[in-house]
Amino acid sequence: MAGRIKFQQSLDDLKQRLLVMAGMAEQAITRSIDAYRTRDLSICEQVFRSEPAINRLEREIDQMALDLLAMEQPMAIDLRFILSVIRINADLERVGDQAVNIAVRVREMGAFANTDLPVDIPRLASLASAMVRKALEAFVEADAESAEAVLKMDDQVDEMNDAAFGALSSLIKERPELTPQSLNALIISRNLERVGDHATNIAEDVIFWVRGADVRHSMSKK
Repeated sequence: MAGRIKFQQSLDDLKQRLLVMAGMAEQAITRSIDAYRTRDLSICEQVFRSEPAINRLEREIDQMALDLLAMEQPMAIDLRFILSVIRINADLERVGDQAVNIAVRVREMGAFANTDLPVDIPRLASLASAMVRKALEAFVEADAESAEAVLKMDDQVDEMNDAAFGALSSLIKERPELTPQSLNALIISRNLERVGDHATNIAEDVIFWVRGADVRHSMSKK
């Protein structure tokens, strides 16, 4: 009995570490978009400096999860939880990578005049970030229905990214002198679309953990 209590405590510790990781990844995205809005390159530097800590925490969480698998023979739902944590951890690290990619593009845009572009990057970022947040709330609450709602939000992010691609491609043809700014904004939009994809993955892993159903290939995704 004592061993089981200790195991449950270890699962709780693993969950808490993952939530720390989630906070760091969310903060990185928020900062990268703040840098885009304000063109404050010092914020880009904050994003770059946070990356090693995110990578280090990813390795720590993976090791904690693997140690639990090695030391115990968890029940089915606990096994699914540990496997889901490993996968969610990887997606959160990639969200951090997307933030770094965005910060790189913002830094490149700093070399050019600040021009109004036909794309609402902050709105797209807000929606992608909301997906991540809702997926993590579903994880905290073990709420598969909330996780399913995240999957539906992904279509809207995809549509906004597609619209950005069309508008910016047209701008490049009409005003070639704006090509550098337009290309960087296009890539930022694509990075945010990828953040939405990672949020979708997290939501699918919550459903897998709670229901034991693998929905990664059974639901239509763009």
